[in-house]
Amino acid sequence: MKLPLQVYTAQFSYKGANRLDVTVKGKSPFAPTWKMVMDYKNKIITAEEYTKMYNDLMNKSYKNNRVEWDDLLARESVTLVCYCPSYKFCHRLLLAKRLVELGATYKGEISKKPMMPLMS
Repeated sequence: MKLPLQVYTAQFSYKGANRLDVTVKGKSPFAPTWKMVMDYKNKIITAEEYTKMYNDLMNKSYKNNRVEWDDLLARESVTLVCYCPSYKFCHRLLLAKRLVELGATYKGEISKKPMMPLMS
């Protein structure tokens, strides 16, 4: 029996073999839009609004990019990376939560600080 995908999160500088760039620059189907990122950084939208927008975007991505989602879920492990600081609000944690809902196991943030639980 295959174990579920093991999901880790880390800052962009992480260099492990299981690294997956989920930044806008990385152009993956798991990335937010530039507008979302800039609106959040510029305090035009709240974390709650960003979360809803990102979840809506991922719902569409799941429908339109099913091969990429299935490929990701079929992996043994993945470390989702972006530029956000560790232990701050970030879409890589939102994506990790979504992957857990799809059967993965979240293993934590790779950082020198203690592990951060997924946002509820």
